[in-house]
Amino acid sequence: MTSIGTGYDLSASTYSPDGRIFQVEYANKAVENSGTAIGLRVKDGVVLAVEKLIHSKLLVPGANRRIQTVDRHIGMASAGLLADSRKISQLARDSGAQTRKQWREPLTVKALSDSVSWNAQTYTLYSSVRPFGVSTIFGGVDKSGPSLYIVEPSGVCLGYHGAAVGKGRQLAKTELEKLKLSELSMREAVMEAARIIYLVHDDNKEKEFELEMTWVGVESNDLHLPVPTDLLEEAKRKAKEALETFE
Repeated sequence: MTSIGTGYDLSASTYSPDGRIFQVEYANKAVENSGTAIGLRVKDGVVLAVEKLIHSKLLVPGANRRIQTVDRHIGMASAGLLADSRKISQLARDSGAQTRKQWREPLTVKALSDSVSWNAQTYTLYSSVRPFGVSTIFGGVDKSGPSLYIVEPSGVCLGYHGAAVGKGRQLAKTELEKLKLSELSMREAVMEAARIIYLVHDDNKEKEFELEMTWVGVESNDLHLPVPTDLLEEAKRKAKEALETFE
């Protein structure tokens, strides 16, 4: 039974006859048209990296970031609609602030991801709203150690050792599966993350991009911070060399 062109995509609260919610699928398409974002959970922390496509030479370098800090120990990287990403980050920050105020302790990465996923799933239930067109990777370090989660537009929340969302997610996942993530240090993960981002961008050569990268763990005193400039530049250089060798 087909439901294409039958009007079942007019509301996020309507199922098609074959059990699909088209508004959620459209939100996933918005994610697939965005630059790639990846996360690596390694033995001593988490590294987040994003391929931020530059659509205009007039944009200020470093502005319109796709990696944001939602709590001192948690960062988020997103692929999809930037405005929706900012709304997700605000929901996450509010959840973290409420927990600190009520319980006098920081929110765990899992609890924060669950909270955001519940909000995301709520936006798939009513005809007056639409699903968020963004997939978000949450990474951080809490009392259970390094953690990495993805929240999808449907509200699904899953934990990962290595995560990838966006246009180049399939190639990025293939490369992540080749790594022994549990044995990597944060500095080694930075090098691998840069290599993977440059590799997936190679299929989209006509567009310029900026590499955004942050980490949280032993190297950053368990705070979510940008990767130091000298290390980031070294990672970029090695990534370009690896890409030339690959070609």
